[in-house]
Formats: sequence, structure tokens, C-alpha cells
Amino acid sequence: MVTAAASSSSSSRASEFLKDVGTPAAAKAYGSYAELVQDPDVDIIYIATPHSHHYQHARLALESGKHVLVEKPITVNVSQAQVLCDLAMKNNRFLMEAVWTRFFPLTRSIQDFVRSGRLGTVKRVYADLSFWNDVEAEFRTEHRMVNMQLAGGALLDLGIYSLTWVFLILYHLQQYSKEGKTTLAPDVKAALSKYGGTGCDEMTSIVLDFPGAHVGSVSPGAKKGNGDAHAIALTNIRVSNTPNETHPSADPVRIQGTLGDITVSAPSYRPTSYMLIPAQNANRGKLADFEFETKKFDIPAGHGMFWEADECARCIRDGKLESDVMSWAESLAVMRVMDEVRLQEGLDYPETIESCEYPLDGFGL
Repeated sequence: MVTAAASSSSSSRASEFLKDVGTPAAAKAYGSYAELVQDPDVDIIYIATPHSHHYQHARLALESGKHVLVEKPITVNVSQAQVLCDLAMKNNRFLMEAVWTRFFPLTRSIQDFVRSGRLGTVKRVYADLSFWNDVEAEFRTEHRMVNMQLAGGALLDLGIYSLTWVFLILYHLQQYSKEGKTTLAPDVKAALSKYGGTGCDEMTSIVLDFPGAHVGSVSPGAKKGNGDAHAIALTNIRVSNTPNETHPSADPVRIQGTLGDITVSAPSYRPTSYMLIPAQNANRGKLADFEFETKKFDIPAGHGMFWEADECARCIRDGKLESDVMSWAESLAVMRVMDEVRLQEGLDYPETIESCEYPLDGFGL
């Protein structure tokens, strides 16, 4: 239940938000985040401010003893994310990155199918989330999508969904430790184009190589992964993976195993169906033990965010500091990939946004 909301500009804006989402009349509206984190009736705080502010705002909540659900990306860089994880551990508080796609029944169904082995060995994942925009006319230089002061750009806002699909499949198949929690990081090669208006990325393409478990590369007795696998993660704010809804192009996510494919419908951040496509070999005939099938899933009112909220509630009820579905280790692993992409292509945000220093002025604390 929503018990309070805060706006850094005024309590009236927070009141308008509470009214718009239909919260109980007793819900409180605050004109500062500092007031919100001191409310004893607030157990967990959902942070949905711009990417640039996630670290400062999440740290404020954790320092105040609150559990935290923070929108993707969890922070701007991996150093900031690591500080938050360490602080959550120190203060015995729950922390999770809000990547709602991970909690959909559709997503869990795909993972279960792949995990069963019926798709064979997954060798390649292709994922795209791109939108057609007249960037100069629609975004200019101040819009959060392109504003470097708000950590704007395609990668952190949209590309993280493409990486999410890659990691949903390949990261979870590449487990090597006896405990099943140590994973070899993928090698990363990136190409990035910048928007001349602000210098943010407007088109980013990433190739990831998830290494297989080779002799001598892991400790004795370790669990073997699924072998070498490649992934392509794409994002763009000038061309779309679905340029025309009346004539949709190929599905934006494709998971390719040795026994068939799974294609996932658009939009990749909130899909409602996926298709099973069995492989067929010209010489040996049918290989897979499944038929062509489209599986459809409804997303009730609330856009599916309640599945994510339910996970937070279960974890806090059970005394868990992190979710098994969206673990700290995986959030850090995805952030390392995005850091490497930016490093290779020379994309830096202003120093205060990249900093781990706390507190800093200008973040509405």
C-alpha cells in the first residue's frame, strides 16, 4: 500500500501524484525527500527519479534505514552500485533494481523452457529496443532522454532492456561455481554514435561473448556452463525495432538454441507473447520435441509492476536483503557491461553524476 510520496519541488506535486494513482486518503505528501525518509510509516521507498539522481536518492533512503526499490539503471556506474549494495548489507536493508520485465509470468515461462533443455544449447541471443524519434524536434537538448546532466542517452534508458534479455538467458546458463552463483563475465565490443546536440549516445550496438567452461578455466567440481555463446544488444532513438505498428517487423528478441528458437513480441520491455519455433535439419528431419506454438500472456491493470512489488514484499517479509530474481551480482554485472561500452566509446557524464561522494548539492536532498 502506498503510504506517502515526495516531490523535490513541492508537496502539492506529490499530492497530485497521490490523487492521480488513487492512493488511500491517509497517504501523506511531502515537499522533500528528506521528509519522506523520516516517515516511520514508510517501509520501502521506490525511487523513480532520473538516472543521474539514483545514487544520491537511494543512498539517502538506505542511510535513513529504509528498504529501497530503485528504477533501472540502478545507478550511473558500477562503482556507485557497489556502494549501495555494501550499504544495504551494512544496514541490513533490502535493495533491488526495478527491472519489471524480469518478473512477468511470460519471462519466467521462457526461462523455464530454456532451463528444461528443450531448446537445446543456447548459442545466440539477439535483443533490440529502439524507438523512432525526430530527435532534434522532440528532444532538443533539455529532454531527459538526451540531457547529459540527467545521464541521458539510449544505452542507460533503453539499452538496458536489450541487455536484460541477454542476461536473462545467457548469464543464468553460465553458472560455474558449486554454489551456482559465480559467473564468468562476457567480453564486450561496442559501437556508439553520439547526438550532436548534447553528446549523449543516440545509437549503441553491443556484441557480447559469453565464454564456455574450458578445461583448466574453472575450479575442480565446478558446474559447467553451456559453452561459448554470443549476444547482440541494440538500442537507438532514431530508428525503431517496430517502425510501423500496422506492419510490424521481426520480433525484437530472438533466443537461438540448437533445437529451435524463441521469438519474443514487441515491446521487449513488456511483451505479451512469445513463439516457439522448432529446428529442422534437412538431412535428419525434425529435431525438436515441440511444435510451432504462440504463447500469450495477459498483463492486467497496473502494467505489470505489481509482480515486481510482490517480489519486494516477499523478500522483506522473509528477511532477505536481495532478490534471487534480480540479484545485486547481476545488477553489478549489467552495469559493468554498460561501463565498458562507455569506456570503449568515450562517453562520460558530468563528474558530479559519476561521483560516489555523498551527499552532494543539487540533488534535492
